[in-house]
Amino acid sequence: MKNIGEVISWHRNNKKMSQIEIASKLEKYDIHIKNAAISAWEKRNSIPSADTLLALCEILGINDIYTEFIGENPNDPFKNLNDEGIKKVLEYIELLEKSGEYKKQIAEIVEFQPRIMKVALLPASAGTGNYIDDENFDEVEIYDHVPNKATFGVYLDGDSMEPRFKNKELVWIEQTESLNSGDIGLFFLDGMTYFKKYLQKESGTFLVSLNAKYNPIQITEYSSFKIFGKLAID
Repeated sequence: MKNIGEVISWHRNNKKMSQIEIASKLEKYDIHIKNAAISAWEKRNSIPSADTLLALCEILGINDIYTEFIGENPNDPFKNLNDEGIKKVLEYIELLEKSGEYKKQIAEIVEFQPRIMKVALLPASAGTGNYIDDENFDEVEIYDHVPNKATFGVYLDGDSMEPRFKNKELVWIEQTESLNSGDIGLFFLDGMTYFKKYLQKESGTFLVSLNAKYNPIQITEYSSFKIFGKLAID
């Protein structure tokens, strides 16, 4: 391992910088020392801390810290090449960059903005026929994904739609007055609000649970029935 002070001294003199200049530049890294400290490093009387050493490397233009302070870098791809070979490798790298086919993909960080959504104050299976009136909702900042077509959210009450939908889960509804057979939606039926699958058969129209332990609920001509909307999906 090379002497840290000697490496610092060599690079400082090579850049024609005084110890006072080095101390002044270190202040930009919130490192406040006197030039005497730099003299002590170069005389091997002390050594800089890790964060100070990294700041020194940036000031002095030391890019390959391993080679400068330890020795030959075993991971250096140029270690077995002469100057002409290194030149050819760099020329080839330049050609690859210019082609654009091998450009490094840099992930773009997009600041996520929460979506303000209406969420029902009452869970499904506990509502009334006025379920989608404005006073029955609260506006909430949602940081999770919300389907684009969603109009409002509702929390589930019970396990009737398991295993796909869990008890207390927040589901998103696209408000609509009609559904196709097989759609999952939110309904009012005879004083209760249900989140079920809507199924039309020759024998009648039913609200069906995904959990097999629950029987289908038939909608008859005497039922008070209303469609609030269907499950919102992307």
